[in-house]
Amino acid sequence: MAVGKVADIFASQGVTHVLHTSGQDQLLDVTLQAWEKAEDRSLVLTNFVDFDTVYGHRRDVAGYARALEAFDLRLPELLGRMREGDLCVLTADHGCDPTWAGTDHTRERVPILAFGPSIRPGSMGVRDSLADIGATVARFLGVKETGYGQPFLE
Repeated sequence: MAVGKVADIFASQGVTHVLHTSGQDQLLDVTLQAWEKAEDRSLVLTNFVDFDTVYGHRRDVAGYARALEAFDLRLPELLGRMREGDLCVLTADHGCDPTWAGTDHTRERVPILAFGPSIRPGSMGVRDSLADIGATVARFLGVKETGYGQPFLE
């Protein structure tokens, strides 16, 4: 299930459901609805694009902080819907530091939070590639791995 602009990012390849919406709250609302409808071994992908385009590239530090705080306040809604065997991965595809002098992408390393009722807490360390997320999700879903990246969950 692709929420927001995700279907465009993947040229709709491998996407069975496209759920268009925009705005941080609406994206999370639709993500939560998709999560509720998702069958076992489903994948729900959401791009919270405002962090990047509205705040990061526009160098709106205060807006970025407010958006992060608002998102953080809503995370319990997601946690409350998670079932045994679910996995949630929160990350970014690139850095976009709103305090940087320019408007370009600014960092190669991004945070990765992976959690779920069956996931043992701990550090996954500094990863070599975002491909590690793909390898992790492939292994978690029990689909053929591509050979790129190293899974961080067993």
